[in-house]
Amino acid sequence: MVDLRNIKIAVDFDGTIVEHAYPAIGKEKLFAFRTLREMEKAGAILILWTLRTGKELDEAVDFCRKNGIEFYAVNKNYPEEVYSDEVSRKVDADIFIDDKNIGGFHGWSEIWQMLNPWELQEKAAEKAVARRGGGLFRFFRRRKEK
Repeated sequence: MVDLRNIKIAVDFDGTIVEHAYPAIGKEKLFAFRTLREMEKAGAILILWTLRTGKELDEAVDFCRKNGIEFYAVNKNYPEEVYSDEVSRKVDADIFIDDKNIGGFHGWSEIWQMLNPWELQEKAAEKAVARRGGGLFRFFRRRKEK
């Protein structure tokens, strides 16, 4: 797996986490919250990066919270940041996930595969099995040897 510890990931809301339905909240995109939870579990720092403001922004943040995602910051680099003319509106992130990317939004499954290519997942699984002494694979290996 790719090391996501302390990687800042800015995530758009409308069209990325949910289908476009602004000012309402659209239907969740397939695997959106599951992927975000896995990223968070892997140590990523998630920032909600959206054009929503006021009541609509509060609704989006609450929707994400109810689905198990509490963002580190919302439209800011860190929670305590206060905007002024001296502070850029641009969020400082390592990765941006947005439906407005060149080529459009490819889906959460593909994003997960970009961050965790199958080959890396397979090697990690093989190491885990070897560490545990083979488990079920050891049973089948012994049966095969007889």
